[in-house]
Amino acid sequence: MRFSDQLRTAGLSIILTWGWKRAVIALMAGALSSLAMAPFNAWPILFLTFPVAVWLIDGAGAGKWRGIPAAAISGYWFGLGYFVPGLYWIGYAFLVDAQTFAWLLPFAVLGLPAYLALFPALGFALARLLWTPDGFRVLALAASLTIAEWLRGHLLSGFPWNAFGYALSEPLALAQTASLIGLWGMTFLAVAIFASPAVLIDGKSSNRRLWRVPVTALVVLAAMLVFGAVRLSRLPTAMVANVKLRIMQPNLQQDVKFNYSAKAEVMKKYLTLSDRASGPQSTGVRDASILIWPESAFPFFLTREADAMAQIADLLSPGTVLITGSVRAPDLPPGARITRAYNSIYVIDHDGSVLSVYDKLHLVPFGEYLPFQDLMEKLGFVQLTKVHGGFIPGQRRHALDIPAAPRALPLICYEAIFPGDIDVHDDRPGWIINVTNDGWFGISTGPYQHLQQARLRAIEEGLPVVRAANTGISAVIDPAGRIVAELGLGIEGVLDASLPAAIPPTVYARFNDIPAAIILFAALLLVVGRRVARRSF
Repeated sequence: MRFSDQLRTAGLSIILTWGWKRAVIALMAGALSSLAMAPFNAWPILFLTFPVAVWLIDGAGAGKWRGIPAAAISGYWFGLGYFVPGLYWIGYAFLVDAQTFAWLLPFAVLGLPAYLALFPALGFALARLLWTPDGFRVLALAASLTIAEWLRGHLLSGFPWNAFGYALSEPLALAQTASLIGLWGMTFLAVAIFASPAVLIDGKSSNRRLWRVPVTALVVLAAMLVFGAVRLSRLPTAMVANVKLRIMQPNLQQDVKFNYSAKAEVMKKYLTLSDRASGPQSTGVRDASILIWPESAFPFFLTREADAMAQIADLLSPGTVLITGSVRAPDLPPGARITRAYNSIYVIDHDGSVLSVYDKLHLVPFGEYLPFQDLMEKLGFVQLTKVHGGFIPGQRRHALDIPAAPRALPLICYEAIFPGDIDVHDDRPGWIINVTNDGWFGISTGPYQHLQQARLRAIEEGLPVVRAANTGISAVIDPAGRIVAELGLGIEGVLDASLPAAIPPTVYARFNDIPAAIILFAALLLVVGRRVARRSF
């Protein structure tokens, strides 16, 4: 039996499957699709799994109400299969204080995916509403899932982690298209390209017209690779003169990092590690103009501990500044009890003076605050960081002024996963500083996925990204997405590197999601036009 006949047999069997077998097929297709994300980056698997999604929606037509509920159910199982293995690492955070939070682990590992799966369900349902029995249904699915993914990234504070567009972020040449259309445009292309083989079962295997859709998809994929290769060749990594970075990765365990009694131990480790010689010619921190420490670096309010500030001043030599994450107390009357705090970044000069401060805007639900905080606390719930009342969100995003260096746009932790949060049209900085604490998630796939998403922000904006992570992965990324220097997961050490120079604003940096919206609107027009044309015959 020829491959085309085997494919047709497999597709028709999926279309005709019903009941629990249908749910299992969707679940398995979603689970296999998660292998397209970091650190595996096995994106060719989507050429198998996304056609399954098309065939599941084809088969939903046998159900009631034009098959929309059946399509939504298949989408839900597909999404659940995708998100459980893709986000299993969230469970590690509930084991940091196992006595308090371990009982919530099953709810987190299954509950968050169960919620997120509603968005693929919506995408499948919308696709079924627009469905046509020909190649245009691939565009219907691509447009519908892109809309659903965009909603996932925005509703209820948003969580666009592992959006389908990240499948096209490896190899690096493929990822360069993000400089034109951003994550959501990449999501549309990913679904359209990988779902295209589904149409090969639509007629006789000898019909050459069936190959138009997958061949077109492969041409687009090849064009992306060529564009990316040319762009990379024309954008060699350039460095900012006289700016030397030193990133300190302490690899502190969470029970130490948030324990005030470990204050002296934490400071000693930070100071010793920061001044460690990295080679025979190194003189430690004096080689650096910018020293960077990770998110929430201290188990105390840094600027309220005079001895800690004095130790930092002793560490820094003239010409060196420290950029560090820290919890920051709000401005309160003398003697007032501190009940809430900001998750912040400080820029500290060599004399211990604070030059600039940024307060995190996009807080992590259940980690830094609880929805309906007062009610939840009355019921006995507390977020993972155990800050009574939750963290306070900052007021606005602004660039940080750094002596003798370009201004930096600060992103704390998962703020780096939101492409829409980086709005630098009127105040373009020279680089992005991302401090994070991925120690919550242990040695897992989570930190690799986080790095992958931060790297795409560099490509989208044409700005270098510098990451300082407590347990890794710390990295220096140039504006084309090349990882110039990296310190791996679970490693204690320092990373010395020059600061890559920014490039002129990309198409995406100038127009944000407008190019992706144009592509999406054009696809919807084509699909709706096709449906109208078929009804008129």
